[in-house]
This record gives sequence, structure tokens and C-alpha cells, in this order.
Amino acid sequence: MNNTIDFTMNSLLKKIIITSILRPANKDAKHVFSNFEVAKGYKELKSNILHLIKDMLLITLGIFSAAFGFKGFLLTNHFIDGGATGISLLISALTTMPLSLLLIVINIPFIILGYSIIGRAFAIKTAIAISGLALVVATVTFPDVTKDNLLVALFGGFFLGAGIGLSVRGGAVIDGTEVLAIYLSRKFGTTIGDIIIAINVIIFSAAAYLLSVEIALYSMVTYLAASKTLDFVIEGIEEYTGVTIISMYNEKIRLMIIEKMGRGVTVYNGKSGYGKTGEVKDIEIVYTVLTRLELNRLNNEIHKIDPNAFVVMSSIKDTRGGMIKKRPLQH
Repeated sequence: MNNTIDFTMNSLLKKIIITSILRPANKDAKHVFSNFEVAKGYKELKSNILHLIKDMLLITLGIFSAAFGFKGFLLTNHFIDGGATGISLLISALTTMPLSLLLIVINIPFIILGYSIIGRAFAIKTAIAISGLALVVATVTFPDVTKDNLLVALFGGFFLGAGIGLSVRGGAVIDGTEVLAIYLSRKFGTTIGDIIIAINVIIFSAAAYLLSVEIALYSMVTYLAASKTLDFVIEGIEEYTGVTIISMYNEKIRLMIIEKMGRGVTVYNGKSGYGKTGEVKDIEIVYTVLTRLELNRLNNEIHKIDPNAFVVMSSIKDTRGGMIKKRPLQH
């Protein structure tokens, strides 16, 4: 289909475009949308659907990978991981409560927290991801792959980390500890990494006391394997990512980052050179810093405005000062 659409389209589709895409962007209730505006709305709706399908596919793969790590490796040997999944596994090993129920109960506070500090779309996706993981753990049977403790720790962590990483790339999490770490880092001014380490020290100390030192040590191997796999899947271990955006639509992108993402931006002047003659043009470059959980949404929003935008992401270990905290969005 070309850039224009057949305006004999189904009235229901047109109504969906106006109510879900055009009306939120135009607060004038009496505004009558032209065919060109409806065509642009159709293009954005199509982009939203494609991105949603991709995100759901990544989350589904993440769910099955994490469930395989749980039931194919960790549960048999009572090994645990860090974070919310580690707490769920520890309680499951000590009680008769099913892991599927614990995964939901333990993560509910993190879903609510994610809604307040990251956004509604993230919270909805995370709720779906965690519910899906609990359902798969409760209903799908996986074989016990090996009884070797070291292999269980390594590969259980690998599949669990891959599952968490795929979910993050889909715009959700199946372990809410990182959401808590982001919140506490903003509240107390500490780094996200320090908070995650502190949480996991408590979890593994409890495992050593309540289960055994040997299980706690193997669980640490599981956590390290999961962490490295997670870092590999989402391409970066840093808490913050600096994003440089070069586009002809830099003003629209700047407003999107401020109004939709709730993030601050820096705009600076530059010169671009390209082609055989090295033609030089004056440009404005947009730069922002955000957490890796927000990268998926940022990429989707940039693609809606300019699919050909040149986007460079650079790793930032930590930040100090400036407008790093996410400002409250106005509703």
C-alpha cells in the first residue's frame, strides 16, 4: 500500500484512527480531520501494531526461556537467582507454595512502582509478561536436563537471563528488582548497581542460612550466568544510556522526548558531511540520557516521527547532577 490509503476504508477503522491516534494529539474536540491527517494516523497506527507484535513476540520468547530455566534446571536442585525471581524460588523451596503464584505475588509491588516511574505501557506489558511466565510455569512440562550441579547453575542462569533480557527488549520485565533499584537510586542518590548488589547480598545470605552454604554458592553462579546473559541479550550492562539523534525532524523529536518520555534533552548545533563531495550542512543534534528500560519506547517513538533518523546509543556507567530524574508527566 502506498503513502496514501483508500478513503473508502471501513468506518470502524477510521474511527479507531481518530480516537486512538489523532484525537489524543489534538485536544480540539470540534476539529474535523482531513483525509491527509487520517492517512498519517493510519500510518502511525500501522507502525504501533507492528511494534506491538514485535514486542509481544520477544516477551513470549522470554517467557518460555525463563520457564525452561526454572523447570528444566533450577527447581529440581532448589537453586535460586537474584532479585524477585530469587525471592520467589527461595520461598518455593522452603514452603509448599507454587512458584507460579509466588512469581505474581512478589512482583505486584514492582508492577505498581513501574507504572508510577516508567509508565502505563511498561506496567501493562510487565503484568502480561509476569502472568504469562506464571501460566507457563504452572502448565507446561519441561524435562530435567541434567543433575550436575555446576551445569544446572550455569545453564539455568543462562536461560533465565536470556528470558529476562528478551522481555526487556520487548519493553517489559519479568523480574521487578531493577524497577525498585531505579526508584531507590532516585530517592537516595545512590547508583542502581549498588542497590541491586545490596538486595542480592540479602537474598543469598538468606539462602545460605535457610537452605545451605553450598546451594547459596551455586545460586551465586546462577546469578552471575543470568546477569552476563542478560547483559549480552540487551547489549549493555550500564544503567543509563546516552542517545544522540540526528534527524530533519529534530524539533518534533525534541518535543516527543520532553512531553511523552518526560526526559530532558540537550540540543546543540553541528555540521554534517556526506556524499562523494563531502557536502556540509548545518544541523541541530538532539541528545538525551535515559535508562535502558526506556530505550524500546524511545526507539518506537523516533521511528514514528522519522524512520531514517540516525540514532547513536552510548553506554554511560553512571551520572551525577543535571536533569537525570524523570519529571512527572502532565495529564
